[in-house]
Amino acid sequence: MINLKKVKNPMPEQDPVVRAGNFEEVACGYTPQMAINEAMRCLRCRKKPCTKGCPVMVRIPEFVAKIAEGEFEEAYQIISETSALPRICGRVCPQENQCEGLCVQGVNGEPVSIGRLERFVADWHAEHAEESEGTEKACDGEGKKVAVVGAGPAGLTCAGDLAAKGYDVTVYESLHKPGGVLAYGIPEFRLPKDIVAAEVSKLEKKGVRFINNAVIGRSETVDELFDDGYEAVFVGTGAGLPSFMNIPGENLLGVCSANEYLTRINLMKGYLPEYDTPVQKAKRIAVVGGGNVAMDAARCAKRMGAEKVYIVYRRSMDEIPARKEEIHHAVEEGIDFQLLKNPVAIIGDEDGYVTGLECVEMELGEPDASGRRRPVAKEGSNFVLDVDCVIMAIGTKLNRLILETTDNLEANERGGIGTDEGAATNREGVFAGGDAVTGAATVIMAMGAGKTAAASIDEYLDK
Repeated sequence: MINLKKVKNPMPEQDPVVRAGNFEEVACGYTPQMAINEAMRCLRCRKKPCTKGCPVMVRIPEFVAKIAEGEFEEAYQIISETSALPRICGRVCPQENQCEGLCVQGVNGEPVSIGRLERFVADWHAEHAEESEGTEKACDGEGKKVAVVGAGPAGLTCAGDLAAKGYDVTVYESLHKPGGVLAYGIPEFRLPKDIVAAEVSKLEKKGVRFINNAVIGRSETVDELFDDGYEAVFVGTGAGLPSFMNIPGENLLGVCSANEYLTRINLMKGYLPEYDTPVQKAKRIAVVGGGNVAMDAARCAKRMGAEKVYIVYRRSMDEIPARKEEIHHAVEEGIDFQLLKNPVAIIGDEDGYVTGLECVEMELGEPDASGRRRPVAKEGSNFVLDVDCVIMAIGTKLNRLILETTDNLEANERGGIGTDEGAATNREGVFAGGDAVTGAATVIMAMGAGKTAAASIDEYLDK
């Protein structure tokens, strides 16, 4: 007999064979009774290590206790005091490395499914609670104008917190829709885009204004925003420049970055037949990389009709950085993991189209600076995967546009925008956070940075 105190209540999901052919959400969500049963597994720890593992310090034991009592709206109110995007965080946060990773229940069993419970509560609220048309503003901000550059998780969080304090907030977004990586990077089957749109709508009801198709650094500079009457500027532009391996054949037709591939599918609705968005239609695809973006690209490729999809990763499954849940789903959907393999060249035909990916087998040596064992190529182990498309998902680079167009703005050692612990840059009135500072990280880390910046901006303007 299974001891339910030691094992998570499973999440209902679409059948793998069925879902591999559609873009509908994979996880179906807990029922109320499932949520109550899972919440009852919480030990109500006095020291609350799970809360300490949350970048935005959600009071986890408190909201879980309310779920156990069947008080779902009260649970939502507790979460929303510190988290601006609970429907999103419940779906895409790496809980296993954060709150659930510190759950005491996980010492002798499986941790409490904090992410699934957060998602349940936020979805329940969206379906049952009556949203007011606007939120009464506090008087702190007194209508002072703040510009937020970038409508990703950092910018949305910063804008929401500032609007709640009474500031007049305008968000400038370079793409044609707000959301940042939530809109262009994460597939519909993991994060439905109507959820992102609903979160943006909630901010608009709080008075936040969005200006799309505005590339700050091109249409106007950060310095010019101050000329427009803004008293503070938050930069949350992310880290969206794709990286490549610089191996032979990367300029062949059929090679693209995961950023481009996912943007065409997610933001530009390339998976819907009524949209005339050009997307690579290949039969045999290799996705290079082992992070969540690689999993997203591979699973999208399967749904777009590819007959065979490979994940090519130079380390083993023990070192792969993607979320365990995403790896599990990819395996269920038939993605072929080519582990301890590394590309050395992309092969093409006389017309310039991809025909194969030459790889070399790897073995793990001594640990590198990251603490993971360094992959070392096996001499003479080269082989070729028969593919007609290669998608590079090996990370992203920081976009230096803001740094290059803002007078005297200093960079940090990573090449991002330099800030102190409170998100303030060396330029008075300019703050920054999220991937634009740290390089590519998680949604919840970006949200935490946006929250920190909002508090610092409030303190700065209240002087």
